[in-house]
Amino acid sequence: MNPDDPLLALLACPLDKGPLSLLAEEEALYNPRLHLSYPIVDGIPQLLPSSGRKVGADDHERLLTRLKASAT
Repeated sequence: MNPDDPLLALLACPLDKGPLSLLAEEEALYNPRLHLSYPIVDGIPQLLPSSGRKVGADDHERLLTRLKASAT
């Protein structure tokens, strides 16, 4: 999955139904509101609630910094 993929705009978190951010280097989609990371396996996002991995505070800040840098 790449940042220009039109599918990315349609994907939503299964828990809060909000948008997800692509973490291409980590092959994951990230929900910064709930601090959850969903893996992308063989190009397919794993968006089951049970697939979400809780991200700690330090990793959350690191991911937010990376997302802000990639947006500019």
